[in-house]
Order: sequence, then C-alpha cells, then structure tokens
Amino acid sequence: MTGRLVAVVGASGVGKDSVMTALAETTPQISLARRVITRPSDAGGEDFDGIGEAEFLARDAAGEFALSWSAHGLRYAIPDAVDVPLLAGHDVLANLSRSVLTQATARFEQCEVLHLTASREVLEQRLIARGRESRADIMRRLDRTAGALPAGIKTHQIDNSGPLDLTVQAVIAALYPVRA
Repeated sequence: MTGRLVAVVGASGVGKDSVMTALAETTPQISLARRVITRPSDAGGEDFDGIGEAEFLARDAAGEFALSWSAHGLRYAIPDAVDVPLLAGHDVLANLSRSVLTQATARFEQCEVLHLTASREVLEQRLIARGRESRADIMRRLDRTAGALPAGIKTHQIDNSGPLDLTVQAVIAALYPVRA
C-alpha cells in the first residue's frame, strides 16, 4: 500500500514548516518532502535545496521533479525522489502552492490537503519576527487573498494560532482518526 502525499498549504507565517517538522519528529510514518527552490540555500527559513534558474530548468526538462511551479518570482519543485517513501507506505508532507494542487492530485494516487490557518494578528506577529520584509510588504502580504482550494480534494483545515503541540495533536487526529 502506498502512502499519501499531504499537501501543506497556508498563508506566509502560518507555521507550515514548524508544523511539518514537529509532525515528522513525533509521527514515524510521516516523511518530509524537501523542496528545490531557485534561491540561495542560506536564505533562511525552511530547509531546502537552493539552485540557480538554469539548473532548475534543466532538471525540470529532464523529468527530475514530481511537481514544479512558479511563485513570488521564484521556481519551486518537489523532486521525484518523493516516490520512495510513498512506495514504502509513508505519508509525505509537502509544502505546496495552491496553484499546483490540481497537478498534485493528478500525479499522486493518494493526495490530501492540510490547510493551516491562523488569525491575522498571529500572522502579522510571525512575519514581523521573521524580519525578512518591511512593514509595508507584510501588510501587502496580509491583505492578499488566497485562492480557493480546488473542489474534490480531501482537505483538513487546522487553526495554528495557538501552541504548536495543540496544532500537532489536531493534525494527527485529522490525518489518523483511528489513532486519535
């Protein structure tokens, strides 16, 4: 039996990477997909493989990516190595853009969405604490409206405004209801 690809989506600052890391540390059947991004590896934030635009395009053309997309002036991909833990029966969490969800459901036999949310105030505090953007950029980011999730995809919506351990418990209960 193959595992599920769980696409993790949510606004900037919602805590996707923190939740994903905590889930992988506490749930043995969960693996994390490591993204490839066209930005320097030392840019901070999530753990990713940073490569240049030319290398990204060459690897994409060679079919090395299970999923690829563009957002915010960068290119992102999930390497096709994601299939290894899935075939071993592990669920794999992947930080994805909403724009690639339809592609993900077509590519993976079992694909679900973990939609993390948080209050505007919490998002603002987290974005300020990251220190990567000006106040004006943060306000523009917060004012952006996210597109709707595609119809027909099993989605688990979890509020991550509170303590991380409560969010992790809620996600485990949603993904593994028999265990909860």
